[in-house]
Amino acid sequence: MDNRPIGIFDSGVGGLTVASQVMKQLINEEVVYFGDTARVPYGSKTKETVTKFSKQNVRFLLSQNVKAVIIACNTASANSLKELQDTFDVPIFGVVNPGAKEALGVTRNKKIGVIATSSTIKSQAYQKALFQGDEGIEVFAKACPLFVPLAEEGWVNEDITFATAQKYLGDLIKQDVDTIIMGCTHYPLLRECIKKVVGDDVALVDPAYETAVLVKEYLTESHMLR
Repeated sequence: MDNRPIGIFDSGVGGLTVASQVMKQLINEEVVYFGDTARVPYGSKTKETVTKFSKQNVRFLLSQNVKAVIIACNTASANSLKELQDTFDVPIFGVVNPGAKEALGVTRNKKIGVIATSSTIKSQAYQKALFQGDEGIEVFAKACPLFVPLAEEGWVNEDITFATAQKYLGDLIKQDVDTIIMGCTHYPLLRECIKKVVGDDVALVDPAYETAVLVKEYLTESHMLR
């Protein structure tokens, strides 16, 4: 048993979607959440900058005596996970692989859309994770950078948000995707709006749930559950 808290960081409030799943599935755990609202968004920044910020975030969480770190930020998971794991002597989890795993289990026609920040799309982290799981998958990626500031402002059901979603998601709908990975922790905050645009036949995958499952399995196997 390990009574230390779990550390979670993101570029802003979006990672609270991950924190929520962790608290639902690991009910006895304490959580230290760090939202870097001063430097949001990460998605338009370089890989080097994102990694620098992420290292600072992990150091802060370690100062809070956490036993594990979850990178709730998809951009940081896509660009910095390996370097963070190599740098720090603490279990560190990203959200990309769990999200890809869930999407592969959900899709019926093997056409999966990925919506994320520009940096995450450029990294091709989700594309690689999906192809590793099934080489027959078709992946259609779309950067949706304006979703983050809209979510941060709390404009989840505004006309401007709906119009933005229509503009971004039109191409994915034309490709007949039946599953879309919300590859940014801010995007689930806009789930209702996104669902109106893509329709009920398209499954929306939130990597937060699978990430919490992965962390629970690791802590259980390592005898680290609180």
